[in-house]
Amino acid sequence: MKYFFTVLILLATGHVSSAQTTEDSVKATINNLFKGMIESDSALLKSAFTENPVMQGFGRNKEGKTLIETESIEEFASFIGKEPKGAAEERIKYDVIRIDGPLAMVWASYEFYYKGKFSHCGVDAFMLVRLNHEWKIQYLIDTRRRSGCK
Repeated sequence: MKYFFTVLILLATGHVSSAQTTEDSVKATINNLFKGMIESDSALLKSAFTENPVMQGFGRNKEGKTLIETESIEEFASFIGKEPKGAAEERIKYDVIRIDGPLAMVWASYEFYYKGKFSHCGVDAFMLVRLNHEWKIQYLIDTRRRSGCK
């Protein structure tokens, strides 16, 4: 009974809090990217990245040849910032998260919706680094397909 009252007092006075895990802080950075997308907030989106990130995606040309397309953070943020709020929505599932000191890797399956309609799905592969006590995305590469998504 004494233990019960001690816990109640600690909870009531705010001396016990749910600590954010390292995994949670990695997810928070990625979630800011997607929050920036849905809110058409290019500043919030860019805040999730390092100063010089690499953003790439797999695509196909007219002949069906696989290409790796590279986009700058400035191009991406500019595009998102011009979209109406809610136009670009990416729904992800955190499949794998690995962390070793200041390096984190996240593998996340996703579905992308544009203006409320399904556009494509795939996998996002993130490499994050911890700089000045904050996680930032340094590298993002994704796959894109229109079928086989479920």
